Amino acid sequence: MKAYRFLTADDTSAFCHKVTEALSKGWELYGDPTYAHDATTGVMRCGQAVVKDAKGDYSPEIKLGAL
Repeated sequence: MKAYRFLTADDTSAFCHKVTEALSKGWELYGDPTYAHDATTGVMRCGQAVVKDAKGDYSPEIKLGAL
């Protein structure tokens, strides 16, 4: 199964750490990062898709962060 996650966070070093942690757990970058203004909070937000080959079949109950 190919697992997909979209990581998001405010534009701080915490976002980079979130992506780095996913990469250290075997996730791979998928596509370009995104950057957008969150009008509700007034801050910039970052996003990055990641994918990973995982054992088993897909189920909506899968905890993607635990793969």
